Amino acid sequence: MLRRPWKLAAATLATLVTPALLGAADPSFPQGRFAQVMIRERVIVRVPRTPMRVMTPTRWKERKGPRCIPAQQLAGALPGEEGTVDIVLAGGNRVRAHLSRACRQIDYYATFYIRPGADGQICARRDPIRTRAGGTCDIERFRALTPAR
Repeated sequence: MLRRPWKLAAATLATLVTPALLGAADPSFPQGRFAQVMIRERVIVRVPRTPMRVMTPTRWKERKGPRCIPAQQLAGALPGEEGTVDIVLAGGNRVRAHLSRACRQIDYYATFYIRPGADGQICARRDPIRTRAGGTCDIERFRALTPAR
């Protein structure tokens, strides 16, 4: 799998754009003009459901959480109580996302999607969770989870 497929596409397009295609064969075409290729990338993160064996402690205590989470830190998710999703981060830390309303599609489907912002982060009150059924659920806030004693 190519790490940067747009470079291959740009190189292929550059070899296809010949002076004849740009109008160099036509004497009325002004010389010194160039073609420009813009390639845009769209990133959507698929968050898989975490297996239940990861849930060893069953009680969690909520503490003040971050406003944003780096998208690279997402490892999995578990549907929590109604209107919440527990997000497992790389390294084993957990964050609970409180949704603005109950999102029943997350309980039914095994995965959901999140499109991070331009900064590569998923932020509360900015980025919605997108379900496989096509619905969106807004994230109201994040709360850090610690195992209760």
